[in-house]
Amino acid sequence: MLGLLVASLALALAFFALLDGWYLVRVPCAVLRARLLQPRVRDLLAEQRYVGRVLPSDLDLLLHMNNARYLREADVARAAHLTRCGVLGALRDLSAHTVLAASCARYRRSLRLFEPFEVRTRLLGWDDRAFYLEARFVSLRDGFLCALLRFRQHVLGTSPDLVVQHLCKRRVEPPELPEDLKHWIAYNETSSQQLRAESGLSDTRKDQ
Repeated sequence: MLGLLVASLALALAFFALLDGWYLVRVPCAVLRARLLQPRVRDLLAEQRYVGRVLPSDLDLLLHMNNARYLREADVARAAHLTRCGVLGALRDLSAHTVLAASCARYRRSLRLFEPFEVRTRLLGWDDRAFYLEARFVSLRDGFLCALLRFRQHVLGTSPDLVVQHLCKRRVEPPELPEDLKHWIAYNETSSQQLRAESGLSDTRKDQ
């Protein structure tokens, strides 16, 4: 019995030391909670909120939340968001999947140790290849918007239009994208063209 306990502890330590343990646990838990314990969100454009708190493991040397942690928390919140609004289920039904192709972040004020916050996630729209989402980090101490993140979620195996059509049972026109998001999309496309030219690749081999 003692040997089994030691082996279990060693396995757990290896899981967290050699792999990104908390991430590999939190994302599936967030998806299961959204699927089994939270009501379905019928409005694809509705904002959803995911509550968090800055933990000691989130801190950098300046004792505020590490910049990379915002992306991590947004990733967990985005997985829950796409589950509740049915996008992940629709992708599974269509034998397709989605990957993060681009992101950008604007940091406005630091989140401090044990500060509670909300990640407010919403779908901004889509085009022929990707969904575009936003995550707002709002401090629950005073309501200040501490960080604003944007994501390009590329769809593989089908198209965003077909995913939305599968969910809504009809053809839905995508909403008009914000002007600043259009500039970011144009920047990404210009960057892709430049990088393909530098690599000697033809335009037929598209980025994700």
